[in-house]
Formats: sequence, structure tokens, C-alpha cells
Amino acid sequence: MPRPRPAGRHAELALERFLPYRLSVLSNRISGAIAREYQQRFALSITEWRVMAVLGRYSGLSATQVAQRTAMDKVAVSRAVARLLDSGRIARDFDDDDRRRSVLRLSEAGYVIYDQIAPLALGFERQMLEGLAEEERALLFRLLDRLDEMELRAEHAGKDPDDPPD
Repeated sequence: MPRPRPAGRHAELALERFLPYRLSVLSNRISGAIAREYQQRFALSITEWRVMAVLGRYSGLSATQVAQRTAMDKVAVSRAVARLLDSGRIARDFDDDDRRRSVLRLSEAGYVIYDQIAPLALGFERQMLEGLAEEERALLFRLLDRLDEMELRAEHAGKDPDDPPD
């Protein structure tokens, strides 16, 4: 088993106590556990399922909006959208107000899959959280909301007000 290197003349970053690292590792573990199920049953990648999950909740988004809601790389979202369009799991329409802007929605075939995966995901979440008391769950979600809010505020504080919106 690898050992932490001794403190010395280099900067020290204790990853086991570094919040971004811990959240990322935990997220990857949790996503990977549920992803194995839908990858085997539906041949979906994590990125493709996240696009479908967002469109199942918020139909009529652009690919850019999906990328913003998921905090995923635009290129990864674009590739997932292309695969989902090719497989007929999502459909592309044009915005009524701006015909140059395309919007995405789940197709009927996409909803067939979504309606099977969503209950699996909720069951997985329920199983994962059952070891926490109700107060702990409520606190966890309040803290996550607060961290998200603080990060968004910090992200917007660094932007030039004259820059066009994303």
C-alpha cells in the first residue's frame, strides 16, 4: 500500500482531506456503481444517461444548456447528443422564437429507457441513503445546496459583467 510522502520542501496537499478530490472520487464511485447496470442493459455511457436524465426533467434545452446543467464538458455532451440522436433516443427540434437554435427532447424510445432507468437510479439512491437518519439526509442536501450556491456565486464573481452570457 502506498504511503504518503513525508513533508518536506514541497507543497503539501492531503488529498484525503481535500474536498474537491473527495467529492470527485465519491461521485465517480457512485456514478460507476449505477452506470454498470444501465450500461449493460441499455448500452448507455454515463454521459449519455446524464443527457437523457436532464432532458427527462427539462425538455427543450440546447446542448449548451445541457452542458451547463450537468457541468460536463461541451465536447463530451456534443458527442453524447450525436450518439443519442443516431440511436433515436433523443430528438432535435428548433426553438419557436429563434429558428437557428436547436433544442433537444427525449424521443418515445428515449422515454422507454428513461422510464426504466429513473426508478433504478432512485432505488439505488434510496439504498445508499438508508444508512443515514432523516436529519442527516436533510443536512447533507442542505450542505450540498449551500456548496453549490457558494461555488456558483464565486464563478459569477470572476466574470466580467460586459462578457456575453454562456
